[in-house]
Amino acid sequence: MILFLEILLTFISGLILIPCFVLFVECLMSLFPGNEKSEIQLDNKVDFNILIPAHNEETVIEITLKSIINQVDVPEKIIVIADNCTDKTAEIAQQYGVTVLERYDQERRGKGYALDYGLNYLKNQSPDIIILIDADCYLAPESIKKLVHQSFITQKPVQGLYLLEKPQDPSPKDLISALAVLVKNKVRFTGLSRLGLPCLLAGTGMAFPWEALQQVSLASGNIVEDMQLGIDLALCGYSPIFCPDAIITGILPQQSSAAKTQRTRWEHGHIQTILNQVPRLLKAAITQRRFDLIALALELSVPPLSLLVMLWIGTVTITIIAGFLGLSWLPTIILLIAGFCLMTGVLMGWAKFGRKEIPGFALLSIPFYLLWKIPLYFAFLVKPQSQWVRTERDEIVNSK
Repeated sequence: MILFLEILLTFISGLILIPCFVLFVECLMSLFPGNEKSEIQLDNKVDFNILIPAHNEETVIEITLKSIINQVDVPEKIIVIADNCTDKTAEIAQQYGVTVLERYDQERRGKGYALDYGLNYLKNQSPDIIILIDADCYLAPESIKKLVHQSFITQKPVQGLYLLEKPQDPSPKDLISALAVLVKNKVRFTGLSRLGLPCLLAGTGMAFPWEALQQVSLASGNIVEDMQLGIDLALCGYSPIFCPDAIITGILPQQSSAAKTQRTRWEHGHIQTILNQVPRLLKAAITQRRFDLIALALELSVPPLSLLVMLWIGTVTITIIAGFLGLSWLPTIILLIAGFCLMTGVLMGWAKFGRKEIPGFALLSIPFYLLWKIPLYFAFLVKPQSQWVRTERDEIVNSK
């Protein structure tokens, strides 16, 4: 029995070490400068469309359209899919001269179904590149051109740099949430780019070759449809790559209930995707003999940072108690290495990319942030969220 417990604790400790080490390597590589690339002028004949799925987005759709309307030559190339809207989303979008598609289907709800509707509208046109933008964010100048450019040149899906802007008077919880997004979408993706490896999709600011999207189905109510889309495309030979120069910005929800809804959907969906898709990626990596799928499986295996910290704390506590009871200290040693990788990786990412925006004192509130997350993860064990639920919007104020 003692031998069995030692083997079990060592195995669990090893499982926790893997995502911690992956995180450390990604954060470490992000510190190195990237390769300088010569600018290639984009052929003006490249045909592209922008799809914006929108469900009751009247408070935010205008700022989104303002940020991209000057980045296209023909406003009609921007297609807003007003999906089951009961507000003035479609009316506001029409004022900007963009194409507006109104869709009503109470049974097939969710962003994936809206995007599929937009693609079906374009099926007879077959543009070279499709760009997907959420209705609650704004894009920095030239971002559309950079996304189209990189996707057309590489013929791969491209993910821009998606960050969440802090509220005007951020709470410590807001600062830690912003840090978690920064580490996930900028630090880790930058590290993967330095290694020449693919990344996951972040949900908005994405460009795709038309032919790539014909290989997969977007029509689903998956609660993390972007993450699943990136995996499906990678399995078809179209692994996504990162474009840090195309910057897309959203804002953290200020309402407590909205923040809880958003985090629950993201993190429950992420955990479900880890459990379902990591084995699928590893199996495909073996059968297709592709290292990029192994790398993507390792990237996906890193759970939300707060959950990873909780798992580490809980497991290291158990192994220390087991050590004092006479069991092997090897699991504790493995976990101490994992903890070093986890802490060092996050600190490296914060020091390089987030120190100006996220003050050091905010890191002291991490324990309270973890306490706030406990009910969210407990809910996953009791009743994981499986249906798409829209996050209530705060009005975006573009301060850039």
